[in-house]
Amino acid sequence: MNILVISDIHGNYPALAAVAQAAAPFHCSHILNCGDSLVYAPFPNETLDWLRRNQVFSIRGNTDDRVVKLLKGKSMKKPSKPEKRIMYTSTAAALTAENKNYLLELKKKKILRLGHAFIGLYHGSPTDHEEFLAADTPDKRFKELAKESSCEVVLTGHSHSPYHRQVGGVHFINPGSVGRMMDGRPDAAFAILQLDNGRIAASLHRCAYDVEAVVRALAEQQLPAIYGEMFRTGTKRLD
Repeated sequence: MNILVISDIHGNYPALAAVAQAAAPFHCSHILNCGDSLVYAPFPNETLDWLRRNQVFSIRGNTDDRVVKLLKGKSMKKPSKPEKRIMYTSTAAALTAENKNYLLELKKKKILRLGHAFIGLYHGSPTDHEEFLAADTPDKRFKELAKESSCEVVLTGHSHSPYHRQVGGVHFINPGSVGRMMDGRPDAAFAILQLDNGRIAASLHRCAYDVEAVVRALAEQQLPAIYGEMFRTGTKRLD
């Protein structure tokens, strides 16, 4: 059984479409998404339409949480910079009724049983929705999380740092970011999880996508041009 694992799409539908095409040869039976599906690229409806159409198992991330606040009529304290806030407000305003309802129904974590394995979906970590687990996180932290986990596989996002670490009998996997990699390479990232009669394996992948389509859409929607440069260079801006 092959499973497509994605996270941190950040509204970047051109990147998501490229990942779908790159993953097609693996003939994945399921798609698992660890959140931050929205904000920073201007394709919120295309992104959520794809997740709904493909029956993706999804959870919310921290950027999704802020959009949910806006949809519920609440105010955001963060981000405070206008050039960041507009990315949230424009996303919330653009969502269709179907996608608003879909987002409002998403939870912050999900545990599934696929094949013989229990798989946990989290955005940051099993204990902290916004914890950054990265490729260079010490084994000590993964051992602590493994002791608290009832899952053979723990999938996370948030850090945009791809890794597959096997610690304490648990496979910790972060597929990286579909739509907003920050390592100087704009290419989209994803992972393929393989389950075979109790055997667990994973592979990490990158693929190119039409970055200029994102840049053009930002300009057409009169959103801050600096985000176009961020997508072009594969770097994080406006910290």
